[in-house]
Amino acid sequence: MADETASSRSRLRQTGLIGSLIALASALADFFESRAALLATESKAALFQFLIAAICLGAAVLFFAFGYIFLLGSAVVAVAHMANVSWVWVALAAAGLHFVIALVFLLVATTGIKRPVFRATRTELQKDREWLKNLETNQPKS
Repeated sequence: MADETASSRSRLRQTGLIGSLIALASALADFFESRAALLATESKAALFQFLIAAICLGAAVLFFAFGYIFLLGSAVVAVAHMANVSWVWVALAAAGLHFVIALVFLLVATTGIKRPVFRATRTELQKDREWLKNLETNQPKS
């Protein structure tokens, strides 16, 4: 409180255009300093929230993967038991099925990557470039 009163008194002593400019610069500096402090505080909290979410997401993916592996192992054993076949052959069939599904996903992904993106944006930017070129050529020379 005493520091605030002293700074306001020093601002009051400065008069005229120079004093007003100094007071404005000081007020702007105070404003940006307070906003920077607020941003620093909130960014620490946001970082903490992001880290918690990332750790939880990673753990969820890990547990999902383990659950899938155990489910697949159980299904292989159950099918082998019901079909009276060695579990090795059922596991090989399941692996082959997974490879086929993975190849299908890879084919879909590669066709998606080869397809051009942002067509409308690229067309509009090309129109803007053409317009700017025509604007430069059509301007009268002085």
